Amino acid sequence: MNIATIGVEEWLNVHEKSATVDIAQSTIASLTMDEILRLDGTDGAGFYEQLGCEKMNYGWIEGSPEFKDEVAGLYENVEPDNILQTNGATGANLLALMTLVEPGDHVIAEYPTYQPLYEIPRTLGAEVEYWHIREDLGWQPDIAELERLIRPDTKLICINNASNPLGTVLPRETLERIVEIARSVGAYVLSDEVYLPLEDTESFVSMADLYDRAVVTNSISKTYSVPAARIGWTVSNAEVADRIRTYRDYTLICGGIFNDALAVHVLRNRARILERNRSIVLGNRAIAQAWVDSEPRVRWVAPKGVSTSYIQFDIPMDDEEFCLKLLHERGVLLVPGGRFELPCGARLGYCAPEQTLREGLVRLSEALREFD
Repeated sequence: MNIATIGVEEWLNVHEKSATVDIAQSTIASLTMDEILRLDGTDGAGFYEQLGCEKMNYGWIEGSPEFKDEVAGLYENVEPDNILQTNGATGANLLALMTLVEPGDHVIAEYPTYQPLYEIPRTLGAEVEYWHIREDLGWQPDIAELERLIRPDTKLICINNASNPLGTVLPRETLERIVEIARSVGAYVLSDEVYLPLEDTESFVSMADLYDRAVVTNSISKTYSVPAARIGWTVSNAEVADRIRTYRDYTLICGGIFNDALAVHVLRNRARILERNRSIVLGNRAIAQAWVDSEPRVRWVAPKGVSTSYIQFDIPMDDEEFCLKLLHERGVLLVPGGRFELPCGARLGYCAPEQTLREGLVRLSEALREFD
């Protein structure tokens, strides 16, 4: 199998450890273990007491009953038995695509977006057509284009809601139209929902609650600030879940006793995490918006309450060359837009710790002034 490298991951693997100011990541400022343990008011006593009684065997292969119950509580109409624990959302997407896509299938993928959502189907032998996200629509796709792309033999539609790296969210009416279009030909919909909007939450709806042939992927890495646990999940109907189980046995077996317990603890205390993270998202976005407003060489479509965003540059230089220069001369890490096949710009991880964000923006401004 010959698969393309993931542009953003290749960039981060090479460069993130050499940065002194990292404003490239899409996680909301990661929690420390001490912060996680303080969530329930016991300073970790309850967590470690329970963990101390556990044998360090494989544990619950698909995720513990407690884990499945906590994840089911994130949705309106999901059966715990149809939830399968995975190695982050990355593993969830891989398993879902391996399950659904066969050589010769017709797949429609939102583009540009998180690269595995279109590269994995292509590598599996599918014919992949792009459903383009458009800047003139505020980085939203045009539903009329999806209507033109759909075919009687379309097997799967892939969406990323909210979008990485653009930070835009598909409104409910768009999701309902996607369901209508998919249902008209019996297609599945894969919805990567690892970025949960933390504003206007009442208007957000998961594809899992709209369509029986949806497969939804998620994890505790981004919205819940614990990427270290490497715990994600798939949500699907029973028939698809049974098929995913087979691929899990080849790729994962289990998430591990400790990681499962950590994920349960995080999800059980998610209200406190979301309160903390909503403050970071809204506060840091205001800082970033003020900076964008003051920078003549920068523009963006402000992210809709999610932790990833995209800024565009008006500079006479390739964005990758500029980001390398910024890193080498000022220690600031961004991900160039070319790594997402986007126009000249960069992913801005504006949900870094506030002081990191402020320092990164100051140094970025200094670099941009060199073009004046």
